[in-house]
Amino acid sequence: MKILQTYVLLLSSALLLTGFNWGFSADHCKEALNIAGTLDTIHDEARLRQTEADIVTRCPDGAAAHFVNALQQERASNFDGAIDEYRRTLRLAPAFAKASGNLGLLYARKGMDDEASVELARGLASVPNPLYQKAMARILAARKVYPLAAYYYNEASRGLPGDASIFIGLAEIDAASNQPDKALVEYQSALAADPVSAKAHAGIAAIYLQRGEPDKALEQLKRGEVAEPQNREIQLMLADLYQKKGDSKRADYHLLLGGKTRLAQTVQKTDVKPPLSEADKEMKSLNTSLKEHPEDPLPYEKLGNLYRAAGNDAEAIKAYREAAHLNSTNSDVYLNLGILQENKGQIDEAVVAYKRAVKVNPGNAEAHLRLGDIRFNRGLFQEAVEEYSEFLKLRPESPDIHLKLARIFTKSKEAGLAISSYKSVLTYSPNDGDANREVAALYAQKGDNERAVAHYKKALAVNKNDSEARTALVSIYVKSKKYDEITDLLKEAVEMNPNDSVNHYKLGLMYDFKKDYEKAIVEYKKAIELKPDNARTLNALGRLYMKTGRLSEAKEMLEAAKKADPTLEEASILLNNIRDEFNPAPHKIKIKTGKKYKQSKKHNYKKSKGKVEKSKKSSKKTKKHGKAKAKKKVKK
Repeated sequence: MKILQTYVLLLSSALLLTGFNWGFSADHCKEALNIAGTLDTIHDEARLRQTEADIVTRCPDGAAAHFVNALQQERASNFDGAIDEYRRTLRLAPAFAKASGNLGLLYARKGMDDEASVELARGLASVPNPLYQKAMARILAARKVYPLAAYYYNEASRGLPGDASIFIGLAEIDAASNQPDKALVEYQSALAADPVSAKAHAGIAAIYLQRGEPDKALEQLKRGEVAEPQNREIQLMLADLYQKKGDSKRADYHLLLGGKTRLAQTVQKTDVKPPLSEADKEMKSLNTSLKEHPEDPLPYEKLGNLYRAAGNDAEAIKAYREAAHLNSTNSDVYLNLGILQENKGQIDEAVVAYKRAVKVNPGNAEAHLRLGDIRFNRGLFQEAVEEYSEFLKLRPESPDIHLKLARIFTKSKEAGLAISSYKSVLTYSPNDGDANREVAALYAQKGDNERAVAHYKKALAVNKNDSEARTALVSIYVKSKKYDEITDLLKEAVEMNPNDSVNHYKLGLMYDFKKDYEKAIVEYKKAIELKPDNARTLNALGRLYMKTGRLSEAKEMLEAAKKADPTLEEASILLNNIRDEFNPAPHKIKIKTGKKYKQSKKHNYKKSKGKVEKSKKSSKKTKKHGKAKAKKKVKK
């Protein structure tokens, strides 16, 4: 009975007091590496920084600390430094898949495709990260391994359903495989995900040209030019198409915007100058106009556009500055000037330019957006909210900006405004896993568990590997005592990560709590097989063996638990109970003999007899008294 009571108390404490937050390991470096593997699931910046600091504190010279350093170097755009840190991580922990995958992404970014494919393959062996899959697909497509490239693109699309580049990659594979109809469908999907995708417009135009439909191709290229005026591929395709149509003037103009000028035919006499192209003539005309009308900002505006399209940013900045100095009323002049300054790292100057852009034209959406981004990056959240709100008035179908607003409101603890912004995100992008998970957390804080559960479930439907959503959902179910739902979630976790000992341990605890002991034993044993020094699992299995009467096996497990973690008090308590059961303390019986014993016995007999006689006398008196009372009542 004592063992059973101890078991019940300890198991109840494990389930109800911990809230299913079952971390364990005496090895701090292993703990740190496990935590490092979850960093990509943390989206709150303050929490991320705190977790990274905790990792470094736990094991400052270990693989996890180098991994954190690599992430920080990458965020600071120091990619070479990040590569070095990822390599150090892998020297200390060769099997850490996320370090391999991230290193592969950086190699791919530098064009080191051979090295990238090796590291990405190592990362994908354990982590089905869609970014790794997309990078691997691109490398395989470049090597013309089209079936495998298509497989990785399709896998990546599950985790990145709104990534236009994936659809473009699939379209390019279809086009290369002589399947233009399929390619056209993929390009259209890319445009649905990103309407300003110049590559998609160019790809569709190329298919129309291949089919002998130049008018449709021209229409598509014009749409691409509107979406992205500075895209050189679009400009050069337009130049080629106009040239074929015999419109050399427009062809030359688009060649210039594409960063090229038409070369004059080579002449034998070196003293003969080649004829001027249309673009050169336009440049000459603009310079002449500036001499005649130096106070007119329009020629400077046009020069700025021409220089910018040709990639001559320094000259473009000069021209735009002159136009601004002359108080140009063209809002795009200030916008373009700000973009060029921002690209050069001249952020304060860019802010001034963007402000002038929205002053000249309050409807300049991109200027509002860029101002908002700068404010956000500088931590000026209230000002960022103002600019993002103005942008959304002009372009409400922008879920990414609604999401930024929602996160700002969440940080400032304005839950109502945050929830409203998250709803806007989900109106335009209902399958956004981050938005579903983050709004679920807000509903949970408000005590609206029904909505919280619905959004956490949606987040898991989008991405089953969303451990943050799964953990939060389990926590809600624990509080509401929905143990069947907890079991289902933990079973899914085990199926997705069968080599995670923690998941097996948690599932074992649930079966244990529900008195499904055979299944609990199976899960505990699997957890121990994966991590033999898992003190808590050894202890849990020993405790279960005690409850089912398998005391010798319980003793073995509990001793192993105590050896793995000598500070685990529960194992010591249960072991002591087992020893009491095996070796009960004997009770000494004293046999009294002799004269004193007889006298004592006789004395006790008399004493007992006297008590009985007193009791009888008392009973008789009570009866007499009762009869006398009754007679008085009758007389009355």
